[in-house]
Amino acid sequence: MTPEGIFTAANFTAMAGWAVLAIGVVFNNALLRDLIAGRVVPALLAALYTALILLHWAGSQGGFGSLADVASLFANPWLLLAGWVHYLAFDLAIGSAIARKTFDEGLPRLALVPILPLTFLFGPIGWLCFEALRLIAPLLQRKAPA
Repeated sequence: MTPEGIFTAANFTAMAGWAVLAIGVVFNNALLRDLIAGRVVPALLAALYTALILLHWAGSQGGFGSLADVASLFANPWLLLAGWVHYLAFDLAIGSAIARKTFDEGLPRLALVPILPLTFLFGPIGWLCFEALRLIAPLLQRKAPA
């Protein structure tokens, strides 16, 4: 299989995971939200990442010492694919954790509407918005009229 074919399959798998996460959030279903979207799909992507690294890391050019080294490393399409799968796995795992903590901590579920897409598209921005919500929500609840 080509890197492009694996890229397509990994993207489909991640999108399916995000769809399962959304359904789990809407129906407050921990099996879908926490187990399938939060563990099973990220584990599949992590296994793919591991295989890509084991098969294509040895003898590759580049590294992590400088931006030029990273560019050289990612000039290899297999390692570029590994980097992309890394993003897919971690963003979904973080998105699922955000959803679970939102329910566990009694945060407003409506806040997930912008936070989860931000996490899907721009991982750290979504996580940062969630952490801001965690700081702000208790302040807003204290100021609410009784």
